[in-house]
Amino acid sequence: MQVKKPTGQNASVLKYDILTALGAHALAQPKPAQKLMLRLMTLMTARYNWSRNELAVGQREIARLWSVDERTVKREMAKLRAMGWLVVKRQGVRGRVSEYGIDLDRIHDDTRNSWALVGPDFEHRMSGNESAPTNVVPLRSGQAAAAPDLSDGSEWSMTKAVLHREDPAIYTAWIDALVRGERAGGRLTLTAPSRFHANYVMSHLKPRVLAACREIDDQVSDIIVIC
Repeated sequence: MQVKKPTGQNASVLKYDILTALGAHALAQPKPAQKLMLRLMTLMTARYNWSRNELAVGQREIARLWSVDERTVKREMAKLRAMGWLVVKRQGVRGRVSEYGIDLDRIHDDTRNSWALVGPDFEHRMSGNESAPTNVVPLRSGQAAAAPDLSDGSEWSMTKAVLHREDPAIYTAWIDALVRGERAGGRLTLTAPSRFHANYVMSHLKPRVLAACREIDDQVSDIIVIC
């Protein structure tokens, strides 16, 4: 399976999925491999250009980021190249740092055995299986949910109204069933009817839901969905 380019509306989800797969896989490995993968993940989050598949950073900067010497950097980068995860796109010359690419497809395949450690929803999403799992919440075809009742005046009711207006189908399938829970400072907790439903909203819809909520109340800084 070819990993989709992490750009556009779902870019953050794709990036988190790749890093989650790496993290789960690393934690199932011996300590030396764990450290190598943690170093790669740190490099990716700090310096990797996801849209251009470009990692252009000098050994001295990497050594500082990893809190090691440059000899260790050379050794670890060589290991990542040998694994096929790191690819040299342009060799550094005349003071110009080497430019690397990251083979996300190779990482995708090499971490496959660890997807189930995260959960069935994650494994399903990473596998690219087009058939829906048996516990997916079905879209109520022909039964679009009505606009929410705004009588309680809560930030969540008004947020639901915004989401209903933006995309009635998504609202009907995933948003309508979410119930407002407690509010602790800027964190709003919502309750879903199932664990799969909660995981799906957190993995696929959280940025959209949080943005809509902040349109109503800019004091909301985070949304958590539980079951």
